[in-house]
Amino acid sequence: MADNFGMKEYMKGALLLTMAALIVKVLSAVYRVPFQNLVGDQGFYIYQQVYPFISFFVVWTSGGFAVAISKMLADAQIMADSQQRKNLISRTVFQYLTLLSIVFFCLLFFGADMLARLMGDGQLAILLKTGSFVTLFMPLLALMKGHFQAKADMTPVAYAQVIEQFVRVGIILLGAIYIMTTTKSLYAAGNAAVFGTVIGEIAGVILLLYFTKKVKNPSLKVKVQGRKWPIIKEVTILSLSVSMSSLLLLCYQLIDSFTVFSLLLDNGVVEMEAMKMKGVYDRGQPLVQLGVIIASSLSLAIVPLVAYQSKKTGGRGAAPFIQLTYRVSLLLGAAASLGLVIVMPYVNQMLFETNSLSTVLMTYVLQIIPLSIILTFTAILQGMNKLKIPAFILLGAILLKYIGNLLLIPDLDVLGAAIASNVGLFICAGLLVIYLKQLSKVKLAKRAFYIKLGIASGSMILSVVVIDSILQMILSAQTGRIGSVLIGGCLIVIGAFVYLTIVAKSRVLAEKEWFLVPFGRRMAAYQLLLNKKK
Repeated sequence: MADNFGMKEYMKGALLLTMAALIVKVLSAVYRVPFQNLVGDQGFYIYQQVYPFISFFVVWTSGGFAVAISKMLADAQIMADSQQRKNLISRTVFQYLTLLSIVFFCLLFFGADMLARLMGDGQLAILLKTGSFVTLFMPLLALMKGHFQAKADMTPVAYAQVIEQFVRVGIILLGAIYIMTTTKSLYAAGNAAVFGTVIGEIAGVILLLYFTKKVKNPSLKVKVQGRKWPIIKEVTILSLSVSMSSLLLLCYQLIDSFTVFSLLLDNGVVEMEAMKMKGVYDRGQPLVQLGVIIASSLSLAIVPLVAYQSKKTGGRGAAPFIQLTYRVSLLLGAAASLGLVIVMPYVNQMLFETNSLSTVLMTYVLQIIPLSIILTFTAILQGMNKLKIPAFILLGAILLKYIGNLLLIPDLDVLGAAIASNVGLFICAGLLVIYLKQLSKVKLAKRAFYIKLGIASGSMILSVVVIDSILQMILSAQTGRIGSVLIGGCLIVIGAFVYLTIVAKSRVLAEKEWFLVPFGRRMAAYQLLLNKKK
């Protein structure tokens, strides 16, 4: 890595990763809105019950394992017998992933009936069986992605990710349209959505195979001697550490799949109503996904940077990057979270047809704030090669979520599940902050930052509340979805303008810092304009 690897490279890396993340992550979040509109809350519940099972394996293998493989292959490049070592790594990891994929396939396919019963809905078994086929393509997909990333050739990986998502989303929506205009079977629509994920993965594999034919990769056919257990151990630890923040969210969703619906039934809620309540509760997921896009992009960019800066003996090391990432994550996380809270009734109806359980969703989206910190801090600690303590903290957060669901859902229904998520995530974020501060001896932000953040947030809330009252009087004749679009759209624009204007005027971030943030150039220019001396 070059010695000049610093702020400029950080900006470029964050911008590049943000653009890639925007295509994939926005599609991942946005398609849920038309899908919910097509199948309703009950149909949305059906899909969301099974979604975390499939995504867990996809994220861990094609995401975490691909990055781990790329690092191991890159490290092997500097060894004397590099080609032999790379062949050994490729062959060992492929065999290991093949074994894991078979185990996961059997668990999902042959255990589908048992898992569906544990979730309280036996009809979900067919969806689990369809989704189980995703696991069979994971070894090849992860290995090919890892090979390209090891060579810093990101084009095939980027194309594959985008194609996977476009094919997946296309099949999900077209399948839902076809089924809802013919049989109207909600479980069939859910099964078609899961099938779309399988076909999307196949499309990604085919595209990567096409690119692989053009380059020479380590062969899986060549038999090489060497110890396999250290390779298996390293790739497992690396893959889990890379994907652990994403797996945390999926574990939360898995806990909800197993507890929310069944506990609602135990609490005396009618089955159909329980399905709809879980479906409305799941509306919060795409909103949260959109809210943490920038944080997740920053987390991807910070890993190599902190790893490099932490090894430098001179200068301030990684401290400026850690401080900037923390402040940006909190600044944008608070804006997205609090902004959604104050306009939630309108956003809920605007996107999902009704404003049902808006209070629950207002509570749900508060998790954007701790998630923004968790995503960036786990990445920072990963870059510093500190993995054990963060892993224990995340496991503790998962345990808190499970206990919280069991204790709160019987009294508060789905609101209890949202509160349990927030408690687990806020405690997790707080512990990660404490651990990193002790580890790096870095003061993350001055008191003035928090005061300015509070003023910007309070001003945004006050302005939206006042304008909301005025708009309701002016547009009182407009009701339903159209009224929500008009009023909600105006409030979002006004709230964002007030927040960003106060942030810029009070110079929460310096202009040069805005230049390091994805899409921050316009904000830097606006800040310079507001603070221009007359």
